[in-house]
Amino acid sequence: MHIHQLSVSHDEVQDRLLVRLNTQQGHEFRFWLTRRLVHRLIPAMDQSLVRLEAAQPGIAAADPHSQQILNDIKREAFLQTADFATPYASQVQQLPLGPEPLLVTDVQLSLQSNGSLELVFQQKLGEAIQSCHLNLHAELVHGFIHLVRQMLEKADWKMAAVTHDNATLAPNQLAMVTPTYKH
Repeated sequence: MHIHQLSVSHDEVQDRLLVRLNTQQGHEFRFWLTRRLVHRLIPAMDQSLVRLEAAQPGIAAADPHSQQILNDIKREAFLQTADFATPYASQVQQLPLGPEPLLVTDVQLSLQSNGSLELVFQQKLGEAIQSCHLNLHAELVHGFIHLVRQMLEKADWKMAAVTHDNATLAPNQLAMVTPTYKH
């Protein structure tokens, strides 16, 4: 799957983020992200992105702080060249996950040997499990995080400053993001 465009919007009625991505093959994938999931997902993605950027050829950083600085430089370089002005093309030919967005209840993140970050979005409702695997290169991860943070601010979720913690993942370690709910 070759991702062509990515969009993140806030649905005020559902109070969720709607992530849409379309492919060069004319498929559109839609995902609902809840506040609780985003609260855990963005720090985990930030952490994974630092590891992903540090694994790029020609980049060497002696410590986590230096890795974060290099990541910040890469993010700024990406944001300077990214196209956020072109409207999202919603002429969809196929919806492989169905007409309704997948309500993401779990996310698994893992660094891949090809220099990408694999995200597995899962919807677990009762016994039914539906999932979608996405492989994002660093530029798309930067773009995804940037768009989510923009929507956090617009949604007034008071999480716009959500940042990563300084813990780092071991190489190729799988991070699991599951929001905890209190009853």
